[in-house]
Amino acid sequence: MKVLVTGGAGFIGSAVIRALLSGRIARVVNLDKLTYAATPEAIEHWAEDAGYAFEQIDICDGPALRAAFADHRPDAVMHLAAESHVDRSIDDAGDFIQTNVVGTYRLLETATAYWRELEGEAAARFRFHHISTDEVYGALGAEGHFTEETPYQPNSPYSASKAASDHLVRAWNRTYGLPAVTSNCSNNYGPYQFPEKLIPLMIINALEEKPLPVYGKGENVRDWLHVEDHARALVTVLTEGRIGETYNVGGDSEERNIDVVGRICDLVDELRPRADGTSRRDLITFVADRPGHDLRYAVDSSKLRAALGWKPRETFESGLKSTVAWYLEHEAWWRGILERRYKGERLGLANPKKAG
Repeated sequence: MKVLVTGGAGFIGSAVIRALLSGRIARVVNLDKLTYAATPEAIEHWAEDAGYAFEQIDICDGPALRAAFADHRPDAVMHLAAESHVDRSIDDAGDFIQTNVVGTYRLLETATAYWRELEGEAAARFRFHHISTDEVYGALGAEGHFTEETPYQPNSPYSASKAASDHLVRAWNRTYGLPAVTSNCSNNYGPYQFPEKLIPLMIINALEEKPLPVYGKGENVRDWLHVEDHARALVTVLTEGRIGETYNVGGDSEERNIDVVGRICDLVDELRPRADGTSRRDLITFVADRPGHDLRYAVDSSKLRAALGWKPRETFESGLKSTVAWYLEHEAWWRGILERRYKGERLGLANPKKAG
């Protein structure tokens, strides 16, 4: 099988590629624009592998997409290319609409035309797997979980753009018959995550003795999923999922943001203690909340577990400890990013000059 992965130089996309190649599950064609958040280092081990090919392509570029499909003749598409940071979408939604909505449309248009030209077994085995987020469902109260039947109610420009892409994929399946499947995941964490996201930012700031900014009172709750567990789930959905279905992927690891940050402080203290032995919890600083901040996400992944036999291998305790250790061991990687691409500044202040 040959799988075309969009956004394969990103955090989740690179984990998917590693899973496909290390397990010799498929050959891979990686289509990536290489935006600021790309981490090609995450797949450099496979760069010269006979089963791997790379194309620097923007998914909004229809002619380039058509050429890639014609050249590589994939058996399946895993669509992960997306702008994905909520705070950046609050500051400037334009890139999110362009990539997540227009780009998904261009990809669907290209994939459908390609699939229609396939014959026999090649047409029958073709799959289009769209990877999305639980944020399309909006926010939960203190109880309950998102299921595949939860109505969509996105509350940020990012989640609205992903909801639009989900609806496009559903429409292309129902209207044109494109053999598509969708998955919606909870918050990912793990190696090679860009430092703008909560867990890597807190690890790095704790190491550098910088303030650890926590929105509001830190009571917002997220369900955490280790990226390698997610990658296994995505491969399972691609190879075994039923066409036209949606599968939620969660880690069953609900944590308040303030508790996550506190645990990071404790782990950094354990692995790299201060000279005076004091706790880095004294770095925690509460800041004005993010506009429209969803209170709680929690994902019911029982459908995926029951139908396809997947379950996470990492607990949040084991996954967070290995993640903190990874960032301590790969300081050169994230320092290079901080020097060239992101200074750790706060995003998502809803600057009116950038809106509209």
